[in-house]
Amino acid sequence: MSTPTESGAVESTQNTGKLYGVGLGPGDPSLMTLRAVQAIAEADVVAYHSARHGRSRARAIAEPHLRPDHIEELLRYPVTVETTDHPGGYRGALNDFYEEAAARLAAHLDAGRTVAVLAEGDPLFYGSYQHMHKRLAHRYPTEVVPGITSVSAAAARLGEPLVEAEETLTIVPGTLPEDELTARLAAADSAVVMKLGRTFPTVRRALERTGRLADARYVERAYMEGERTAALADVDPDSVPYFSVAVLPSRVDTGPAVPETGEVTVVGTGPAGAPWLTPESRGALDNATDLVGYTTYLDRVPVRAGQERHGSDNKVESERAEFALDLARRGRRVAVVSGGDPGVFAMATAVLEVAAQEAYADVPVRVLPGVTAANAAAARAGAPLGHDYATISLSDRLKPWEVIAERLRAAAAADLVLALYNPGSRSRTWQVGKARELLLEHRAPDTPVILGRDIGGPEESVRVVRLADLDPAEVDMRTLLIVGSSQTQTVRRENGEQIVWTPRRYPED
Repeated sequence: MSTPTESGAVESTQNTGKLYGVGLGPGDPSLMTLRAVQAIAEADVVAYHSARHGRSRARAIAEPHLRPDHIEELLRYPVTVETTDHPGGYRGALNDFYEEAAARLAAHLDAGRTVAVLAEGDPLFYGSYQHMHKRLAHRYPTEVVPGITSVSAAAARLGEPLVEAEETLTIVPGTLPEDELTARLAAADSAVVMKLGRTFPTVRRALERTGRLADARYVERAYMEGERTAALADVDPDSVPYFSVAVLPSRVDTGPAVPETGEVTVVGTGPAGAPWLTPESRGALDNATDLVGYTTYLDRVPVRAGQERHGSDNKVESERAEFALDLARRGRRVAVVSGGDPGVFAMATAVLEVAAQEAYADVPVRVLPGVTAANAAAARAGAPLGHDYATISLSDRLKPWEVIAERLRAAAAADLVLALYNPGSRSRTWQVGKARELLLEHRAPDTPVILGRDIGGPEESVRVVRLADLDPAEVDMRTLLIVGSSQTQTVRRENGEQIVWTPRRYPED
């Protein structure tokens, strides 16, 4: 019979022993907690993991507190690299090992003995103990004794703040694929990469790809014999052991590193900021020394220490682009902030037009994609862009209305779904009505039209109306229109939600 404890583990009412997961800290025995020492003293059995060589760092840390009458259980891993002839492969070999190890500990617990499983660092932080915990804690009284993690130890040895103010900390294993590492590090304020060793070259490339290599620090064997700290860029990959970490410390005081040469990156923030940002775009914004953009879009980007922000009106695109390129020519890393995707009716064209001038021929320019307003509105409604579609701006500020009208007729005659940007504003009130008239020459009155307003923002709304019922008074500059083709379908589901999609297969004549 068993009863649950306050922690959620199941405590046996029979006379069993107690299980301890004991965190020993990063390596120096003097960094063990008093509770860790007490737990070892209370234990009848002390268990610890080791590689195939049989030496245990955990035992070495705890050795001053071991007694001759302690029963010691060496839990020796059968494999340490992902090569094995086990029929279940590496994972299968480890799973069998954990099951066998848990059974050995359970025999002691069933006999009424208290078992302390030693764990370097913290028992539930990338630790071997957690595999015993998952198999035993629901069966026996259990206490986890936390320990100082290698993350905290590394930060202490570097003597630099790890995270401060509103910064967030990202912790990732170096065993992730390079692209995944790059994405996680690009989006990070501060970061720690664990499990280096043979992964070090991959981690170094990921840091370089994100522009963070100059910020990165290296800590090896913190609080142990052979401890080393260095700038990560200066470390010989062949000298890196498993027990080392890469650290990107806080940048609250230092700000982004100033590059040797300037560059301009045009960044698409998506329709409404942070939730729509790609990791690459987030990294470009974080690593910029200067942010340039329309003030409304700049306000979507968090203020960061050390960054300069240069806001302007939305009608000075060429001047903004020239300003950004001039900053880059002076050695600044500039992010030009654009809503949606910067290449869709946005800032990428303005920047590239100015960058094509001879004066800026040597300034590197990158364009990072963002979620478009059309994609965002379409996703909220279902999949209206599932087949061929055309994207047209109804603004006649930069092109004559006659051109817009000709393109509307051509796209409507081709039976394309239409994504209509910039449909109306305080100074442009008649274009939506005129566009509706033109489209009704080719589309049925009941053609579905999606009105996506402020997608991703606090006033988001998505409505579906008939083309004949489209009211220009309900459309403003924050609205995007998607006009269906002859094949676009609408269905109202049982929960009342209306969904819209355009089939991928078009009927043959």
